[in-house]
Amino acid sequence: MIVGYHAIFSMYGFWLPNDPRGSWSDFVGSWDLFQAGGRATKTEETCSLAKRPHDRAKRLAVKQELERPPVKLTGIQARAVGRGFANYVQKSGLTVWACAILPDHVHLVVAKFRYKIELVVNFMKGAATEKLVEEGIHPFQDLPRIKNAPPKCFASGEWKVFLDPPDVERAIRYVENNPLKEGLPRQNWKFVTPYTG
Repeated sequence: MIVGYHAIFSMYGFWLPNDPRGSWSDFVGSWDLFQAGGRATKTEETCSLAKRPHDRAKRLAVKQELERPPVKLTGIQARAVGRGFANYVQKSGLTVWACAILPDHVHLVVAKFRYKIELVVNFMKGAATEKLVEEGIHPFQDLPRIKNAPPKCFASGEWKVFLDPPDVERAIRYVENNPLKEGLPRQNWKFVTPYTG
């Protein structure tokens, strides 16, 4: 019985659709990226591909073809993203059991909700973007606006794992320990509710 989700979504430029380690993308929307790195590297893997051996130099060379530089959130920007998430959680009643906002991607463990997880992630991205703009620290705030908004700082889509009750605590531990793997401190967000089973 599904009780929640572990959702991972990235900042612009973090994981390209033709990443040599594989991706969950069917299509490369940018002609320049396609020419530099080839077609989408669609995989059905359900585990992390981050440590899979690959041609790192090629992956970094393909990133040079992005329209904008890859987003790397500063600590101040990550804090604003967290405030945006908190606003959405407060308005919607979403239960978040764990959250890690890293420089180039986000991990969330959330309870099953009235909306599909894909929609929840979109709402969370929107709330974070709104807060970044409001505070004047959006990564692309100085670039030309598209429909009166800066270019998107989040990549489209997300990766999600459906969680049965035995999986929830493992996912929470993984998310809580994720910043430590990158040499960052453990994160404590006020909008996170302890999981009680």
